[in-house]
Amino acid sequence: MSDITLCGRITTAQPCSLPLAGTGIRAGFPSPADDYLDSSIDLNGYLMSDPDACFVVRVQGDSMSGAGIMEGDLLIVDKGRPALHGDIVVAVVDGDFTVKRLHRRDGRLALRPENPAYPILVPQNEQELLIWGVVCGCVRRY
Repeated sequence: MSDITLCGRITTAQPCSLPLAGTGIRAGFPSPADDYLDSSIDLNGYLMSDPDACFVVRVQGDSMSGAGIMEGDLLIVDKGRPALHGDIVVAVVDGDFTVKRLHRRDGRLALRPENPAYPILVPQNEQELLIWGVVCGCVRRY
């Protein structure tokens, strides 16, 4: 069932600061007035509130494609953030890692994929379920 690979803990010895355009970017035709930079953004601070509690995992499979999470994506997972209903989480079910959307209903937990080809996982009494962390970012290379 494992649909992630643990890549490692995040280290933030230095900020990762990049120039930030002053206006939103259009997905249509570019505007000549948008050719200026206003400030910079620290990607570490943008993606993580507590880098010491964060890890990176690589996605395997397409069970979360409906949420825009694709095979090969890197997910930033915050182990210190409490998991709430509707969060995308990394969970461990009977020793296997998986990434799914957490649902709580009538005091029971369910792990829902974002692809109708996969079943909803409702842990049974004998199954061990651990919420390992909450997904707080996704990185993809084009």
